[in-house]
Amino acid sequence: MAGSGFGTIFRVTTWGESHGKAIGAVVDGCPAGLSLCEEDIQVYLDRRKPGQSRYTTARAEGDRVEILSGVFEGKTTGTPISMIIWNKDQRSKDYGNLMEVYRPGHADYTFDLKYGFRDYRGGGRSSGRETAGRVAAGAVASKFLESLGIRVRAYTSAIGDVSIDRSRFSWEEMEKNRLYMPDKEAAERAEKLLDKRMSETDSAGGIVECVIMGMPVGVGEPVFEKLDACLAKAVMSIGAVKGVEIGDGFLAAASRGSKNNDGFYMDHGEVKKRTNHSGGILGGMSDGSEIRIRAAFKPTPSIASPQQTVTRSGEDTQIAITGRHDPVIVPRAVVVVESMAALTAADLLLQSMTSRLDRIQKFFS
Repeated sequence: MAGSGFGTIFRVTTWGESHGKAIGAVVDGCPAGLSLCEEDIQVYLDRRKPGQSRYTTARAEGDRVEILSGVFEGKTTGTPISMIIWNKDQRSKDYGNLMEVYRPGHADYTFDLKYGFRDYRGGGRSSGRETAGRVAAGAVASKFLESLGIRVRAYTSAIGDVSIDRSRFSWEEMEKNRLYMPDKEAAERAEKLLDKRMSETDSAGGIVECVIMGMPVGVGEPVFEKLDACLAKAVMSIGAVKGVEIGDGFLAAASRGSKNNDGFYMDHGEVKKRTNHSGGILGGMSDGSEIRIRAAFKPTPSIASPQQTVTRSGEDTQIAITGRHDPVIVPRAVVVVESMAALTAADLLLQSMTSRLDRIQKFFS
């Protein structure tokens, strides 16, 4: 299978299936000398793991990570960092009735036709469980970025038709509620919406926003490897993401140049922007302001309501999906978006080191 690797210099490969023995990731290209331990990674995995509330799957995975290589005496060695997360609570029998049936909204049909084979136990490689490897790798990337004064943070901005009020935005509140919404009132309304969806054996989607703070000017390339293009690819590679916006995104289409352009001004010798409609990226390169990304997640496709589908042999049928599934995946996806943004930023930051001869000369002098 192609396509399990991401990045050029700071590169990650994820591996494993939902109901296999384990899942994990290998990170190559992380500079030597970075302080790193399993707890640094566990903090991120704990934000993604199942069973955090009644709005997540009841699958009881502790998601404890083990570092197998690339770290010695608490420091990265510059060699590949291999990480493993053992699967402890698979219930493959829950998926026995799906062996010959394609689930609507899943990769069952496309995977089967592409490979002539599929792992029907929770989706196999196409399962959302694959993202645990991304999060483990993203934790390493985030630690690297923080050593450079760069911070990546994400949050839930909407669930269904319930959106946060930015006048009540609070990072502290985001850490307190189960939906990772930085607005207490919105979180309470979103919980009521989810309770209603669950009573209807249905699900909900939502929006995750991510902010990269402290990125220096000039990260990214002006043509194919644009920072916004790379971020869009990274975030769109997350299962269930159906749309990505940078800055004002689609709102820019209804705007006008006099409003959408971000005016510059000088602030104690530094160039600053009066607004940030561009989302921190101009011409494919970071402009020194906050980089803002939004990702739209579709409703969880695994629902207990009857749905029309077909069998592998081409017969019409109905299916109601049982087992343990999230009525909304957005809260657990917050750290996944954050991780993919961190991996992208780390990789492009390292790539940008070769853009100017004077800096290369200074480094090697």
